[in-house]
Amino acid sequence: MKGKILIVDDNRSVLTALEMLLQTEFVDVFTLRNPNSLITTIQQHQVDVVLLDMNFKAGINTGNEGIYWLHQIQKFDPAISVVMITAYGDVALAVKAVKEGAFDFILKPWDNNKLISTLHASLKQRKLKIENAKLVTSSALLKRELNPAFQSIVGQSQPMKDVMEMVKKVAATDANIFITGENGTGKELIAREIHRHSTRKHEIMLSVDMGAQSESLFESELFGHTKGSFTDAREDRTGKFEMASKGTLFLDEIGNLPLPLQAKILTALQNRTIVKLGSNTPVPIDIRLISATNRDLSEMIKQGLFREDLFYRINTITLELPPLRERGNDVLLLAEFYLYKYRTKYNKPEIKISQKAGNKLLKYSWPGNVRELQHCMEKAVILADTNVLTENSFSLSSAESIQKMDFQNMTIEEMELEMILASIEKEKGNMSAVAKKLGITRPTLYKKLKKLDD
Repeated sequence: MKGKILIVDDNRSVLTALEMLLQTEFVDVFTLRNPNSLITTIQQHQVDVVLLDMNFKAGINTGNEGIYWLHQIQKFDPAISVVMITAYGDVALAVKAVKEGAFDFILKPWDNNKLISTLHASLKQRKLKIENAKLVTSSALLKRELNPAFQSIVGQSQPMKDVMEMVKKVAATDANIFITGENGTGKELIAREIHRHSTRKHEIMLSVDMGAQSESLFESELFGHTKGSFTDAREDRTGKFEMASKGTLFLDEIGNLPLPLQAKILTALQNRTIVKLGSNTPVPIDIRLISATNRDLSEMIKQGLFREDLFYRINTITLELPPLRERGNDVLLLAEFYLYKYRTKYNKPEIKISQKAGNKLLKYSWPGNVRELQHCMEKAVILADTNVLTENSFSLSSAESIQKMDFQNMTIEEMELEMILASIEKEKGNMSAVAKKLGITRPTLYKKLKKLDD
């Protein structure tokens, strides 16, 4: 708890007495008879507390000098604690100094115990201010980490203009938003755009990929748990609902929620509280919910796989994202966007797309949508031997041509991608059917698709 103190007083006897008294209470004690080098001394020695006299010039007892130097210290470092020291007759001036930011004041002649107690309290305040500043900085860094830098939404087609017009209308509200669209159409990007224009934009947006979560861990992930609530619960955990409070929670692929958890989410949204696993205490939450899926929830409701009451709760406003094949020349705009990104990343600034290559991109159906186009452009730039990307630079596939691929010249990752994209096209975006067809679990499928985005 020991810090560094600077004593500023024009009386040599006062300085000597205070230095002797405080040398065992602080790591370092510095003294000044003239305040002109006060800021320099603070800077050089990283002072924590300043014991500051109110008056320095003989015959002038207005206290203005002390208040002036108080303000100078505050400008240099607001976290430094300043304790004023003054004669009995200047109490009113000392009170004024406290109102203007001084921690406290001490009267001359002082009581040693009270002086030491006051200075210890002022040092404690200094430590708290520093810790609070660190917390604010850490919070800001966390928000920046969880809210990635703004990525522009590329598109001039009428379907995308309609989507963006709707985004502008709903962003300023706190209405729950439901985003639909095929896999890879940019649902999370639209969710971040809504958050960026909302009243919660200075708070965090947390994303939860429901397709990548183990069913047994869903509840802990969303609501948190207490220590000992289940076998591996070695410590308390805060869930995503609580972490996102004051901000936005994005539940991607909400169609993958098991029915028991659907009921708990509905209760949380209705009551604006959650209950952690292993606890009976409700925790208030204040979130803006955005959900997304590529599945047909209306059909799932008919099949008894999704709760109708939850469906109506999450889709106050529905946004449907068009597949890339319906966005016309947006394909070329996006291709140029990713071309710029990857030729910069891989230091190939002269690369361009030929007209024939552009026509090939336009004619392709893009079963994997924007995600597939992004991967396609990155691969083409990496493998480019010249400054022009031709038709042959793009090995585009479809469900019909999957058997014609030259697997001998492809990496395992490339083969996996082609098979996944072809299956998505054939199954029309039904990810459960895709996973079943490929012989993998749905969480594994989502992890593979997520890896392609990185």
